[in-house]
Amino acid sequence: MRNAWTDGTRLPSLYIGHGAPPLLDDALWTAQLSAWAGNLPRPSAILIVSAHWEAAPLSLSNPAAGAPLVYDFGGFPERFYRMTYPTPDATAFAARVAAVLPSTESVHIHPTRGLDHGAWVPLTVMYPDADIPVLQMSLPTYDPTKLLELGRRLQPLRDEGVLIIGSGFLTHGLPYLRDFRPDAKAPGWSVDFDAWAADAIARGDVDELAAFRDKAPGMPYAHPTVEHFVPLFVTLGAAQQPDAPARTAIDGFWLGLAKRSVEAA
Repeated sequence: MRNAWTDGTRLPSLYIGHGAPPLLDDALWTAQLSAWAGNLPRPSAILIVSAHWEAAPLSLSNPAAGAPLVYDFGGFPERFYRMTYPTPDATAFAARVAAVLPSTESVHIHPTRGLDHGAWVPLTVMYPDADIPVLQMSLPTYDPTKLLELGRRLQPLRDEGVLIIGSGFLTHGLPYLRDFRPDAKAPGWSVDFDAWAADAIARGDVDELAAFRDKAPGMPYAHPTVEHFVPLFVTLGAAQQPDAPARTAIDGFWLGLAKRSVEAA
């Protein structure tokens, strides 16, 4: 199906480690993310599932042009609270997203919800002109099987030029960090979880990844809560073959946390 906002170009699905707003000051990360976006076909629209909006039933952000941002963080420099990302109208896109979901799935259009930092932090680097329609979709569950199915439902949008993004951080054990320098040595639990996930992602072992609570080394320190890891399953579910190997586009650590980001064909 082609629409006014589509160009028919097939896009991959991505999982991006978005970090906190100060990650925008990391020259390496911004260069890597900008180069990654530059090597992708230009999206007709972007649908992003962030760790920072957990809500059921499934919800979509305000599709109006210039919807305000959500500054869902504290203790950072004032300039991060003045950032803007005035995206164009996404009303037609919202209707299309709702249409690919089953009729039994209630989809709520949130009249006031804008993009949170799990969305606008990476997007300001990837598409700084803010000239692509963007919607944020809530994270409705932590269940990998259900999130894989949600991604599968969204998969047809990729053939219409939509970029589907799961946004989190591959390790997120903030309570267990003791060194908050950007170049801090990564704790063993972060290194071990990252290596385990990298191997499973490279082999397309979705079952292994889905069993992360029991099988992943470094748990529960790597994810004392799991909302930053599970958006990966939307990304993999939206892939043409969820169990095909995915490509790591960015790796390494920031604050000792794994910023691994991947692209699924």
